[in-house]
Amino acid sequence: MEPLDKLEAHFKRLSHFQHLAAICGWDQATMMPDGGNNARADAMAELALYCHQQMTKPELGDWFADVDEKSRHLNATQKASVAEMKREWQQASVLPDTLVKAKSLAGAKCEHAWRQQRQDNDWDGFAKNLKEVVALAREEAHIRADQKLCAPYDALLDLYEPGMTAERIDEVFGALKHWLPETIQAVVDKQAQQPVITPKGPFPQAQQKALGEHVMKQLGFSFEYGRLDISTHPFCGGVPTDVRITTRYDEQDFTSALMGVIHETGHARYEQGLPKDLAGLPVGQARSMGVHESQSLFFEMQLARSAPFATLICQQAKQAFNRQDEPAFQVENLHRVLTQVSPGYIRVDADEVTYPAHIMLRYDIERDLISGKMEVDHIPERWDTAMQQYLGLSTAGNYKNGCMQDIHWTDGSFGYFPTYTLGALYAAQLMQAMRQQLDVDGIIASGNLSPIFDWLSQHIWQRASTTSTDNLLRDATGETLNPAYFREYIQGRYL
Repeated sequence: MEPLDKLEAHFKRLSHFQHLAAICGWDQATMMPDGGNNARADAMAELALYCHQQMTKPELGDWFADVDEKSRHLNATQKASVAEMKREWQQASVLPDTLVKAKSLAGAKCEHAWRQQRQDNDWDGFAKNLKEVVALAREEAHIRADQKLCAPYDALLDLYEPGMTAERIDEVFGALKHWLPETIQAVVDKQAQQPVITPKGPFPQAQQKALGEHVMKQLGFSFEYGRLDISTHPFCGGVPTDVRITTRYDEQDFTSALMGVIHETGHARYEQGLPKDLAGLPVGQARSMGVHESQSLFFEMQLARSAPFATLICQQAKQAFNRQDEPAFQVENLHRVLTQVSPGYIRVDADEVTYPAHIMLRYDIERDLISGKMEVDHIPERWDTAMQQYLGLSTAGNYKNGCMQDIHWTDGSFGYFPTYTLGALYAAQLMQAMRQQLDVDGIIASGNLSPIFDWLSQHIWQRASTTSTDNLLRDATGETLNPAYFREYIQGRYL
């Protein structure tokens, strides 16, 4: 076999084990009984170790060297494929097996205990486990930083958003901090003058699920290659040919689960839309977590909370819950419900105007945790101070709705949080470019959203990881990341 053929065969084989790990992770979060956690954690740790060992086999270095010698004979896609395989190989090779296994075990222990600890508001119990996770994350960050010759936090950030740095995020978030708080207050003041009727429950879970599945189909989700389930924390997992969406239901508020389902459907459409001929290879995967989040936020915010889409949702919700004559289910009112801005404690329930404040808060904390400027014991106070600064809310003593509400730190996913707001910025920029080429509102009103999905497929989904995020944005919109479009979008929609 040629060196490139050997590499691609090896990475495709490795992808099969990663497939199994993804489904095991989904099962752990949705179906697995509590008593199975220890055995599952051990099994997943062994699987993670095996995948790591396969990713770092000594002969891979020789194969990459052989491919480099013949690189002039490769086409553009093959060169991109080699670059992505080499990036994953280098990222894996730098970590010792013992650290990989320790991280998996500590993360599984922390995440599983967190489920009950959050309900019990047990910060002390959670902090004990989190300290171990943070210690291992710092160890990883320093190892990666030494290899990449960069700051420790930048080394972790590169795992989720290749090419991004804390310096660039500080610049972007610094601009947000300048205008966002006053914009939040201006929107809240404006909406206080606009009456809104909150739809009253109960909204039975079965009817909510049926509504969610109907909207998923309208958004092009293929149930032949995916499914919808329930978990404590909504997520999209699995693999492109078996995408697993989860949500959680509130029988007093159908919009929460519905918008969550639409959000995760954006992730799922990206996965289902990736190029089939590159399946199983790193180059065939989503470009970054920020780009991934841009698709979920494009679906949830740019599309689903628009006035034309509110009309579609209104008709479907009336039928689902038999509420045809209620004032709360009139289109104008339902659109106001879907675009209501209200500072709150919970990130996943936040509106799109206040959401960046939740992310900036977490980013500042995790950046300083990894650098050693702060410790786990300082998180609650730092969290409370930032919440008061950004949203005028206090979380003193309220850990479950404060610093214990998220799942991402439990498994050491530091560097992940900023990609949420980067995704919002990317989404606004993509919509601005799309509107220059398509009658977006007219397409939504027609109920046939295929032209929108075709545009996304051409510019984002089918390109997978064949180019950088900067090039992806430049080719789709004419420029690299420009946060001004997000400000224009927020102020245009809400003010």
